[in-house]
Amino acid sequence: MPINFHNEQNRLTYAARNADESWKSLIKDTVDVTNKRIADIGCGGGIYTKTLIEMGASHVIGVDFSDEMLKGAANNCKSIQNVTFLQGHAYESSLHTNDIDIILERALIHHLNDLNACFKEAYRILKSGGTFIVQDRTRNDCLLPGDKNHIRGYFFEKFPQLIHKEISRRFDSELVEQALESSGFRLAKTVSLWETRRVYHDFEELNKDLSLRTGRSILHELTDLELQELISFIREKLNGNQVPLIEKDSWTVWFAIKD
Repeated sequence: MPINFHNEQNRLTYAARNADESWKSLIKDTVDVTNKRIADIGCGGGIYTKTLIEMGASHVIGVDFSDEMLKGAANNCKSIQNVTFLQGHAYESSLHTNDIDIILERALIHHLNDLNACFKEAYRILKSGGTFIVQDRTRNDCLLPGDKNHIRGYFFEKFPQLIHKEISRRFDSELVEQALESSGFRLAKTVSLWETRRVYHDFEELNKDLSLRTGRSILHELTDLELQELISFIREKLNGNQVPLIEKDSWTVWFAIKD
């Protein structure tokens, strides 16, 4: 069954880690977030909402369609000032026109059917000269083989039936770029990023993370029995590898400007 983002049990599944230094370095090298008003659309558990404040943003507005996700995000950011959370949609955020300096949409667009509607809403709320950051996995990112770092690749080696589900919801980079430009944005650059997802001190930590399906919506397509079969398969694949296990994911990040 697909993940139910409205289920209270999934409230914290996207709030259980910190943003990686590789992600923070990419953002710092590309756009200055200092004293900027930022919208984190599809904020989930607020991981990047919190990080953007820590990086110097003056205010971050986290927007998500799930009330349960927002509750988890609010809890994750309870010690952080200058954060606001709003229930809204990527197609209709409820934010004011020409009000935001930077928009982040991370791991969002693969949940959507209409890129143009999403990007036009981003264009509406962004100030002139503002930066739009879109991050997601392309079909090429998803189909990279599994190894000691790219754990996700083993999901599709063990259960090839997941491949269609995974790539059917992903967009090619060229399509994203076309949608950005047709929505009025100027594409500044497209970057491939290997982002460290988490470091596990031993396999049992990875086992627990996989068993909880933490932040991995594709694993909700598996039954509990199939999930345990997958974990056993990954254990065999990683046998003999040194610990700690450093899990990384391949992402594509698009930076676009509203001129």
